[in-house]
Amino acid sequence: MNQKYLYLALNIGSFIVPFLFSFYPKANFSKKWKYVLPAITITAIIFILWDELFTQMGIWGFNEKYLTGMKIMSLPLEEVLFFFCIPYACIFMNFALTYLFERDYFYPHHEIISSVIIFCMLLFGGYYIGNAYTGVTFMALGLFLAYQMLKLRPRYMGRFYFSFMFILIPFFIVNGILTGSWIDEPVVWYNDNENMGIRLGTIPLEDVFYGMLMILMSVTIAEELEYRRVY
Repeated sequence: MNQKYLYLALNIGSFIVPFLFSFYPKANFSKKWKYVLPAITITAIIFILWDELFTQMGIWGFNEKYLTGMKIMSLPLEEVLFFFCIPYACIFMNFALTYLFERDYFYPHHEIISSVIIFCMLLFGGYYIGNAYTGVTFMALGLFLAYQMLKLRPRYMGRFYFSFMFILIPFFIVNGILTGSWIDEPVVWYNDNENMGIRLGTIPLEDVFYGMLMILMSVTIAEELEYRRVY
């Protein structure tokens, strides 16, 4: 494969299997598209604007060696597709695990888990507020979780935390490649002056919580749309 298609291939590879299994008769995920697709789109718009701003600020950037060269604003097409393909795959995994595991293992503890994450995110987000990636990501996740907990009081957070443990497996593979694992150079580079400088392999620690926020926002909007039967 030509290396300029690497990022595009990662997007397609992440999306295609969940898409094909979306029509499984006993657990038909496609029936939830009317809630999931608007949720992904709303979240994608927010994250694309965030991504565009941080790219312009030099907080991160992209290696043309692994890109097709097509752009939307100053972002590679592949980066824009990332915000649709990855959330779709993650929400599908959350849906599939909910189907496979009838018991909600983390439900009795979900408020404690959320409280700990909120505390840590706001504490470290405030401490690292001068590091744009760390400060913005941690504060945004902490505040979003706090809003959820105090206003929405969702009953699905136990299942979300359970599925997120499994989501981290493909996350570390895909994001590992994007940040330089198993290839000559990173597809996405980071300005370490704007983060804590802590890496999980080649992956900045902040990416875990950035990904959690992106997935959780999509799940929350989809759940709210379905609960209110907007469509």
